[in-house]
Amino acid sequence: MMSAWQISLLVFAIIFGGALLGVVLRPLLSEDHLHPDSRDVVKMATGLIGTLAALVLGLLIASAKNSFDQKTSQVRQMTASIILLDDLLAQYGPEATQLRNLLRQSIQPLANRIWHEEEVAAARPVQFKSSAESLAFESELERLAPANDAQRSLQARAIQTFTEGAQTRLQLFAQAGRSIPTPFLIILVFWLSAIFLSFTLFARTNLVVMTSLLVCALSFACAIFLVLELDNPFTGLMGISSATLRSALLPLNP
Repeated sequence: MMSAWQISLLVFAIIFGGALLGVVLRPLLSEDHLHPDSRDVVKMATGLIGTLAALVLGLLIASAKNSFDQKTSQVRQMTASIILLDDLLAQYGPEATQLRNLLRQSIQPLANRIWHEEEVAAARPVQFKSSAESLAFESELERLAPANDAQRSLQARAIQTFTEGAQTRLQLFAQAGRSIPTPFLIILVFWLSAIFLSFTLFARTNLVVMTSLLVCALSFACAIFLVLELDNPFTGLMGISSATLRSALLPLNP
């Protein structure tokens, strides 16, 4: 699967290629094709396409940003659940020391799976399976034998917190992969290349014009790169850091 920067480079080549195609086709046009009425119609058509492209690009950026914010919030929520769960077990007493150790042992496998989940999903569809550490923790948590009402309340709250954290983890797994539909990107790039084609189809080109179009095409490619990076928050330049989750709990004193 192509990375975000590779897709962005391809988008840049296609968009700027539209401008180069216009340079090639312009000498082939007859005087009838260069009539002012024809120019006006082309300008109106490209204006409509430009409006549609702006709307679609805005939707893509908003969708990617919402997806990024949602997954960031879920990671923070899961980290908070782990910290709260450890605090509840600490209040439970020495009987929960083994559980607290199991909780710490489950953090690294959990983080590894989340931050590599995109690669697995891209390779082939997989079914979600809880880690051995998570299953062991859940089993030990349910086997606790409270000696009083306070411990029973703490156990119930710990089970509820663990369940909420598991639900958040499942949501992260279910939302793995890109949320931006590929047809959106294809249609958007087609529209942009058509607009750049119209720029050079009727206008005389020179170094200033081509440089301006080059910068404009590069700007659109950067916008696509931003969308793809936001849509894939566990990798890339703007990926969510796993350090917060991995360092959520300090090791217990022996």
